[in-house]
Amino acid sequence: MDIKRSGSQSSGNGPAEWFTGTVRIDPLFPVHDPARAAGNAVTFDTGARTAWHTHPLGQVLIVTAGSGRVQLEGEPIQEIHPGDVVWIQPGEKHWHGAAPTTTMTHIAIQEALDGKAVDWMEKVSDQQYLHN
Repeated sequence: MDIKRSGSQSSGNGPAEWFTGTVRIDPLFPVHDPARAAGNAVTFDTGARTAWHTHPLGQVLIVTAGSGRVQLEGEPIQEIHPGDVVWIQPGEKHWHGAAPTTTMTHIAIQEALDGKAVDWMEKVSDQQYLHN
């Protein structure tokens, strides 16, 4: 058993090549072989968001605070709120982040396949973010 005490793990900033705006990543649990799942609490400032990306084994988002947005490529933007749970299928191109006027925090859980949990792509433009 391994207990990670609150405050025992350092927060980090979301890298500028993968995020637009200010994003804080708080590690919750890393991958422990033979398991493949890892989880982070991710807080997006107003208007902040991920770049487009996919996950080889999918991703679960659990919204814990604020209001946000998530979009699959070619589909309308969906609003998400505390208590919402989003399942993103393996290989689905998507992005997620805060609403234009509200911050948002979610827990993100994804599994790694051959050591890789995400494939990052191009950034979401302001026009894509603001319009369906």
